[in-house]
Amino acid sequence: MTELEIIELARRVLKSPPSPEGPGDDCAVLRLANGESLLLAVDQVVADVHYNNDSTSPAEIAVKLLNRNLSDIAAMGGRPMRAVVAMALSEPKPKEWFEAFFSALGNEAERWKLQIVGGDVASNPSGGDVFSLSVIGESPAGTLCERGNAKHGDALFATGLFGRSLPTGHHLRFSPRLEESAFLAGKFTTAIIDVSDGLLLDSARMSEASDVGVVLEAEAIPRRDGATLDEALKDGEDYELLLAVPPSQEKRLLREWPFQTRLTRIGTFSNTTRGVTVRCGDNASVDGKTEGFVHFADNPKRGAAHPQ
Repeated sequence: MTELEIIELARRVLKSPPSPEGPGDDCAVLRLANGESLLLAVDQVVADVHYNNDSTSPAEIAVKLLNRNLSDIAAMGGRPMRAVVAMALSEPKPKEWFEAFFSALGNEAERWKLQIVGGDVASNPSGGDVFSLSVIGESPAGTLCERGNAKHGDALFATGLFGRSLPTGHHLRFSPRLEESAFLAGKFTTAIIDVSDGLLLDSARMSEASDVGVVLEAEAIPRRDGATLDEALKDGEDYELLLAVPPSQEKRLLREWPFQTRLTRIGTFSNTTRGVTVRCGDNASVDGKTEGFVHFADNPKRGAAHPQ
């Protein structure tokens, strides 16, 4: 079974509530009586899947582990509050390794005003190292963003650049777009998704959840140096945000955008199409095959994020 099939089976067997309270968005949501929401997210990094075990430092592992989760919080228009961390290690490590890991984790958590409040350590002698982090966040009333809120006529905007995350080192050094999300959520958009498995695949998830098609303008997609269109669409682990912006808000968003982070209009949502269409040039367009990284797929695309 693929990753997505396993999740769907779990949803049925566990009788999970629909998204966003249950699986299907970047975080699970617990709505509070005062209109605010608690956000719950969990993610992991696995040796030789999410990082190269031979060349990645404990500090880099720790920072990536935390920021993968914070990117999910950003995608819901939230801010992080508390986190717990767990690790299963294939072999003993020296004290210096743990000091570097926890120092980096603590420094990065402090940067985002987040407290690490617990966790677990176990041995995993039959496999590689696995690190997991669970985070609780909050979304003030009126700011919760769901991937399924895009509407016909909305513009699709993206933060940052895409493609070649592994060779550029971006997959270890990215910054979760928490500040950008706080500026956007509830003011310019209520529909966001973060790009971890590839621009094409994650825009398709946003399209499917919203029940509206999306047309990507190939020439508008901002790429890292040397990245091809295929790499920008499919490599993954960009940890940028895709957001739907109503036509009435486009000019104001671009005028008031206060960040150095690049913001680019890369497409349009439309109910005259289904799925993702990639338009190349004035007239030519191709149906976007929703390729990206999916665990346990027969032929997963091992792009920028997945070196092995």
